[in-house]
Amino acid sequence: MGAMTLGHTPGGPGVVVVTGVSRYLGAHVAARLVADPAVERVVGLDPHDPAAELAPLLDGVERIRADAGAVGGVIADLGADTVVHLALATAPEKQQGGRAAMKEQNVIGTMHLLAACQRAPRLRKIVVRSSSAAYGASFRDPAVFTEDTEPREVPRGGFARDILDIEGYVRGFRRRRPEVTATVLRFAPFIGSAADTTLTRYFAQPVVPTVLGRDPRLQFLHIDDALEVLHRSVVEDHQGTYNVAGPGVLTLSQAIRRAGRIAVPVLEPGLSGAAGIARTLGFGRYGLDQVDLIVHGRVVDTTRLTTEYGFTPRSTAAAFDDFVRAQHDGMLTGARLRAAEQAVLSGIRQVRDASRERA
Repeated sequence: MGAMTLGHTPGGPGVVVVTGVSRYLGAHVAARLVADPAVERVVGLDPHDPAAELAPLLDGVERIRADAGAVGGVIADLGADTVVHLALATAPEKQQGGRAAMKEQNVIGTMHLLAACQRAPRLRKIVVRSSSAAYGASFRDPAVFTEDTEPREVPRGGFARDILDIEGYVRGFRRRRPEVTATVLRFAPFIGSAADTTLTRYFAQPVVPTVLGRDPRLQFLHIDDALEVLHRSVVEDHQGTYNVAGPGVLTLSQAIRRAGRIAVPVLEPGLSGAAGIARTLGFGRYGLDQVDLIVHGRVVDTTRLTTEYGFTPRSTAAAFDDFVRAQHDGMLTGARLRAAEQAVLSGIRQVRDASRERA
């Protein structure tokens, strides 16, 4: 696993603009760039203040209170030669304003940002956060997706559809500014001791709802490896689209066992069946992006990444085990295991009783 190179790179990035610095990924990317002497200046664009634990990371970052959709001439005025676009909303329930606000930030925000980049004469590189959700998840999927694989059908989830729109805008930008290096990173779901996502909260539950008869193959990416790939994308030149994931796979059942949790298999009357049972048993909300993933799974090929970057992320299993170690206090043993089993049985009886009443 490669370490971040701190030596000066002749002709390295001058002014680097990072969007989304109020959140974990953006704050840590900006902090790493500030620490790299190859980078002259780092500017963070975000309309929000960072959480208290992230604020110290931004001490060396010049911050402008603006979102990606309101940058106008800011990119050109700053003389930016590199833009790192990380300001994506991944789940409507975490976004004030719900799905409409999520699409506004992701799709419209990216469109305006790329328009500003197009007008920036000094720009020579743009790095865009994407997701393996671009491939969708269905029973028609190939065993492994390469970067050239087209989704077999339009994804149902809002985030995945946003990703397709975003990548479409980037392709248009490449045609208009072919001299600019445009790097698109299709990240697998983040995991690790510091990751806090819908998926990590799913695996952190004492009992985990699954779909009866389904045991999908999953890939994860340690969030520290995502930071490394983003950093290399700024200080090196990597034109094109790259799958970024940990080698190897875990089936859903293997992941649940490794996490010390109990699986709750439920029938799937429709694609959102798992989400329905999760709500019924009080396990929170899951969008169709997450439901599709735990029903069908998704595996991507990372040959292009390892060849072009000379870097291999830690394996899916190793990344997941780091998450498990951080969750160790929540693992089920002894009396807690028996109590959880009783809670599952009680929940199943409640669902069955409700079904009989409706019948």
